[in-house]
Amino acid sequence: MSQKRKEIIRAVNAAFERNDVEAFLAYCADNMEWTIVGEQPVKGKDAIRDWMGIGSREAPKITVDTMVAEGDFVAVTGDVTMVENGAAVPYAYCDVWRFSGDQLVELRAFMARMDKGGRKD
Repeated sequence: MSQKRKEIIRAVNAAFERNDVEAFLAYCADNMEWTIVGEQPVKGKDAIRDWMGIGSREAPKITVDTMVAEGDFVAVTGDVTMVENGAAVPYAYCDVWRFSGDQLVELRAFMARMDKGGRKD
């Protein structure tokens, strides 16, 4: 089961890199909850779809450094570069995904901007 869940997360990251919100949402339960730590949670597929702004954002570039699966959880660390106000902005991230069966039900994302004094080894 752990390997299958890792494959789902790889597919989700690939969907993000294609800016394919619907491919991402296909892996999500209707009550999916996405929290970027420090911000308000976004709950439900429709709210996530609206929040992600289909077609209005440039696709991110994602690098995975580590992926660990245990029970209902997959934790991923890496780097992501997003375009903000026309400029590429690097972040380090740790995503903690929770599954129910084969569906994603929760994401807790921890992000640190790396071009404003953040450390990148």
